[in-house]
Amino acid sequence: MFNIFKKTPVAPSDNKDQQIVTPAVQPSFAERLKLSLSKTRKQLGNQLASLFGGGKIDADVYEELETILITSDVGVNATKNLLADIKSRVKAQSLDDTAQLKAALKDAMSDLLTPLQIPLNTCGHKPFVIMLAGVNGAGKTTTIGKLAHAFQAEGKSVLIAAGDTFRAAAREQLQIWGERNGVHVVSQTSGDAAAVMFDAINSAKAKNIDIVLADTAGRLPTQMHLMEEIAKVKRVMDKALPGAPHEVLLVLDANTGQNAVNQVKTFDDALGVTGLVLSKLDGTAKGGVIAAIAEARPIPIRYIGIGEAIDDLRPFNANEFIDAMID
Repeated sequence: MFNIFKKTPVAPSDNKDQQIVTPAVQPSFAERLKLSLSKTRKQLGNQLASLFGGGKIDADVYEELETILITSDVGVNATKNLLADIKSRVKAQSLDDTAQLKAALKDAMSDLLTPLQIPLNTCGHKPFVIMLAGVNGAGKTTTIGKLAHAFQAEGKSVLIAAGDTFRAAAREQLQIWGERNGVHVVSQTSGDAAAVMFDAINSAKAKNIDIVLADTAGRLPTQMHLMEEIAKVKRVMDKALPGAPHEVLLVLDANTGQNAVNQVKTFDDALGVTGLVLSKLDGTAKGGVIAAIAEARPIPIRYIGIGEAIDDLRPFNANEFIDAMID
């Protein structure tokens, strides 16, 4: 989807035949993912490497593995079930050395996370309306800009609805993203987010737009009256276009660790979240929280964000993620 080559500047020369532009091969996404999860891998992978260095599998090994997983934000319930799965594999496969536990752990995590590897399909509706929610600072605005770029790379037209009417900075940021991607941004300063959504969806219908990316104001899960307001915004979308929004994406900051699990539960209860975006994985040592989320509320993880570059938002791949986190 994205171009991974760039032109390397060449010193000027009088002989044009000698000027050669050579492609600078960039690391693959899997390699960049592994680099972005270096903090998580340092905490989790290094400890596991020591544990899996060889020796008899016994109760002490399982206890140490339990501690490592919990301190890596895998979560108590997910850790309990992963350990039960691993013990079952050890018994079924007659494993007796800790060096064999690594594959058992990766297989158990794959069984937990792979069901969430469901790419977002936007072909069922036109316009396909995507509502983005999350707390302030989770990365919604940046995610919208990257999604706009990604959908355009697929040949789809995009419109952005600046529904965070509480923060002028949010509107300004979206305008910048819109200008950068050549995307029209619908906004107003009235403070009525529902009106912005109504206008944006009607504009998208009139202009035959493929994708509407609808931003919403940041909400803390504890602010129930504000959560009700965002639920109202969703209902207005349905009035403008029956069935909209077709996707409710919750953007989660990976740095928040176990608090991300609480956010998923609260936003899902209020809005019916259909997909997750896990952002800022490049800055956290808490990548294990993805397992806790999968255990607590198994909602598809549509995308993960591993950096600030325009193409650092990619569809979630469970095995790539596990390899990057553990190996």
